[in-house]
Amino acid sequence: MHARCSWAAPLALAAALTAGCKKPAPPPNPPPPDVQVVHVIQRDVPVYMEGIGVTRGDAEVEIRARVEGVLQAVHFTEGSQVKKGDLLYTIDPREFIAVVQQAKGKLAQAEADLARYEQDVARYKPLVEQNAVPRQTLETSVAQVNAGRAGVQAAKASVDSADLDVSYTKIYSPTDGIIGKTEVNEGNLVGRGQSTLLTKISRVDPIRLRVSIGERDYLELARLRRKMGVKPGLRNDQSIVEMILADGSLHPYKGRLVFADRPVDASTGTLLIEIAYPNPDKLLRPGQFGRARVVIDTKSGALLVPQKAVSTLQSVDSVAVVKPDKTVETRQVKTGVRVGALWVIESGLQPDDQVIVEGLQKVRPGMTVNPTVVPAEAPDAPVASLTVGTP
Repeated sequence: MHARCSWAAPLALAAALTAGCKKPAPPPNPPPPDVQVVHVIQRDVPVYMEGIGVTRGDAEVEIRARVEGVLQAVHFTEGSQVKKGDLLYTIDPREFIAVVQQAKGKLAQAEADLARYEQDVARYKPLVEQNAVPRQTLETSVAQVNAGRAGVQAAKASVDSADLDVSYTKIYSPTDGIIGKTEVNEGNLVGRGQSTLLTKISRVDPIRLRVSIGERDYLELARLRRKMGVKPGLRNDQSIVEMILADGSLHPYKGRLVFADRPVDASTGTLLIEIAYPNPDKLLRPGQFGRARVVIDTKSGALLVPQKAVSTLQSVDSVAVVKPDKTVETRQVKTGVRVGALWVIESGLQPDDQVIVEGLQKVRPGMTVNPTVVPAEAPDAPVASLTVGTP
């Protein structure tokens, strides 16, 4: 009985030790990470030439005082729309009216002298024929008539000049347009020693955008116009140039090229051009910045992906592609031009590929993922486009 008990205890201890050395069951595999993917976009994309410019009026007119005097009245509201012929300023005309009266008095005197000289000639002619007076007296009277006629002409010119000065005391708008602030106020002396600048008027319909473009861009534009059948000269040019405003909106009217400068600036390699845009609602004002763009080509079947799908490391661009078996593959790509929120992909992707846009930090090559397809663009996103030239 004692021997049987002595064996039982060691066996129980060995069984307990053996049970304690068993390995725990491995934990279950984690589920594949959730990621968001988009299909690669393939579509035709217009290729634009762009250039930044500044607007100016179709006519920029400086209103200046042409006579010296005290400004008597300002007849317009600054910043308002004026019409051709509207009265803008009045300069005190009293001094000029007095000069007119004086000039008219001198004209009357000159005309009276001429009449007397002509009467002398008429009286001396028959007397000379009768040898009653010397011929020299007649010749002197004829010379006085000629001098009197010249005096009358000079007096008339003085009257005209004085009348013209009186007309300059009332200053009218020479064109339709938007008038700026007045540089002088009532009571100021203007025109002393120089033609004082009073204000400026800008005709803004149409309005012009002045842009400096590179030589290569100019050649592209010239070839495009030739392709469209535009003959030398600008009057038959077509309205093909769009303008993007400072807030990113598109001007509702297209413009046409109306001016190209004669030389290319050798220091900058640019050519100055002007594009005229209709502006019937007077929305655009001189001095605004705008971006002119014109379609010069169409890139067929371009591949595009969202910018956030592209990772850059040491100047190498790559995307994470989810293959049909839901595993991740990292591909090096060559990016082209940025188009809104998209990149144009020149190489490295196929039209049926899916790329990860959310969850990139959770994946590595070869990992299985749980993809969810999301739209590549917002529903109201603008049509993508490529841009060349200096933006």
